[in-house]
Amino acid sequence: MKKLITKRGKLMRLSGIVLVLLIVAIYIGLPTIMAVGVIMPDADNTGEPPEGFTNVTLTTRDDVQLAAWYAEPENGAVIILLHGAGNEREDVREHALMLHENGFGVLAMNLRGHGDSTGRINRLGWDGSLDVGAAVDYLSGRDNVDFIGALGLSMGGEILLGAASQYPIIGAIVADGATFRAVDDYVSLPSNRPLYRNMVTGIFTFMVSVFTGDQQPSPTLLNSIRAADSTSFLFIAAGNVGEEIDYNEMFHHEVADRSELWIIPDVGHTQGFTRNRTEYEQRLINFFTTALSDL
Repeated sequence: MKKLITKRGKLMRLSGIVLVLLIVAIYIGLPTIMAVGVIMPDADNTGEPPEGFTNVTLTTRDDVQLAAWYAEPENGAVIILLHGAGNEREDVREHALMLHENGFGVLAMNLRGHGDSTGRINRLGWDGSLDVGAAVDYLSGRDNVDFIGALGLSMGGEILLGAASQYPIIGAIVADGATFRAVDDYVSLPSNRPLYRNMVTGIFTFMVSVFTGDQQPSPTLLNSIRAADSTSFLFIAAGNVGEEIDYNEMFHHEVADRSELWIIPDVGHTQGFTRNRTEYEQRLINFFTTALSDL
């Protein structure tokens, strides 16, 4: 009996150790590995500019050099085009051509640390408002630019939503696949407020701060959207991504009087353009033409 009790005790201690190691792996190891992925260098795969575009370089207020393609507008309106995390302007080439074929000017740039742009990469886009500012400064100095809109995919959409209140000159924003970029954004969704839901995200974003030295951005996406009271929004969510739908329904609800919501059935994250190109193009062109209403 005594030996049996001893064996049980050893088994319980071993089980406890395994449990602790499992908790550490899930709540410390996993978010730390995720944070390392956020700062991994990005390769440059950008090709030659599309037809009708030229290479330009933008300078941010913190002296980062952003490589971009630019095409002049036919209708006086230019769309700032931002790619997703770990991508570059090459990945939105077809979006750029589509917008330009409909008369819009386009400024498609590689965000900091991506492709051939300088600066440190952060795939959460925490310093992206500075990159948006460089685009606004560049366009504001051009005589044939009367209106500015913007289209961002995934991280690019989150950057635009976070910058919306800072740059009211951007009169219309399309965010395709935006969700959250920091823990305060994550818990803005009521279902994510319990600690067991947000602990990993909190540790993950904290570790990103440690590795990069960057502060988590402010305001939250939701507060920025609310404050951008002269901006119109089109929120696009993938029908196969439940949390993406939840976030975009929340965004739309907060500014329903000046926003549209399009949940694209049976597509994954940012696949709407390739899977439903005709309707995607029609909706975007109609939205930008109406929102930039003096066209």
